Amino acid sequence: MISKKICLLGASAVGKTSLTRRFVEGEFSDRYLTTIGVKISKKELTVGGVEVRLILWDVSGEDDYAELRMSYLRGAAGYFLVVDPTRKETMAKALDLDQRVRAEIGEQPRLLLLNKADLRDDWRIAAPETLADQTLETSAKTGSGVEEAFARLAQEMLAAR
Repeated sequence: MISKKICLLGASAVGKTSLTRRFVEGEFSDRYLTTIGVKISKKELTVGGVEVRLILWDVSGEDDYAELRMSYLRGAAGYFLVVDPTRKETMAKALDLDQRVRAEIGEQPRLLLLNKADLRDDWRIAAPETLADQTLETSAKTGSGVEEAFARLAQEMLAAR
């Protein structure tokens, strides 16, 4: 079995914890829980006939009060940039994080997740052209696109090894 570390990054309250919980436990809660530091979860899946253990690092959201600790990125084989399209500022935060992460750990497989697809009518932004082929829509609430996002990133990480 191959183990791969994935970091979930983004502004506060974009749904990183909810995406992780939906993927690992198949559950969703409307209760907002602030992640302090990092929460680590694991899930095993088979991708292209290869058994993979994903070690998910749900990193606390970056905002005016907290900044990403680059040490959390060590050993990451890939990462998600999670955005809440109902809040325009979360896209700018994700793009800034992406630049900083690539400067720290180099080019790694990554996907931009436009979360909260269940609120599509309230979206204020779309995927930037530069990441269009690396963008997926997800909804932690309904589960839409969640399994696909993790499977796709796992597949890209395996191809990059």
